[in-house]
Amino acid sequence: MAEKKQVVTYTGLKKIEEELQDLKVNKRREIAAKIKEAREQGDLSENAEYDAAKDEQRDIEARIEQLEAILKNVEVVDEDEVDTEVVGIGRTVTVYDYEFDEKVVFHIVGSTEADIMKNKISDESPVGMALKGARVGEEVTVEAPDGEFKYRILDIKRAI
Repeated sequence: MAEKKQVVTYTGLKKIEEELQDLKVNKRREIAAKIKEAREQGDLSENAEYDAAKDEQRDIEARIEQLEAILKNVEVVDEDEVDTEVVGIGRTVTVYDYEFDEKVVFHIVGSTEADIMKNKISDESPVGMALKGARVGEEVTVEAPDGEFKYRILDIKRAI
């Protein structure tokens, strides 16, 4: 079975590549130094610093493997060519939230870039799926685990 494509914006791709480079070059070197230092302290069977360093090394290698898998199956959305007539990946969408009587700005991104604290929502999330394909002036209803939400699309533009 073919792996699912990881859809990202060009900005998201750069961040993934930068994180991977940092992990491979800097973090690997740092952890190797920590392990060497812990080994020099003697008995490894009761050396908590050595165990912690090895755990950190395992986490770093797992993250490197995860990022490499993403890059093998990446599909980059060219933000300069996105259609600003409809909501989709690579767009910034301003909506009116009926429940809270306020405007909310969402940045629609692929699942690997999602960060709710920065209003970057995945196109696969309940909100992202409901908004995808909508046009300015349309109303959408989002069915989420904690209830229904209603938005009106006010503006669609390329992601900043």
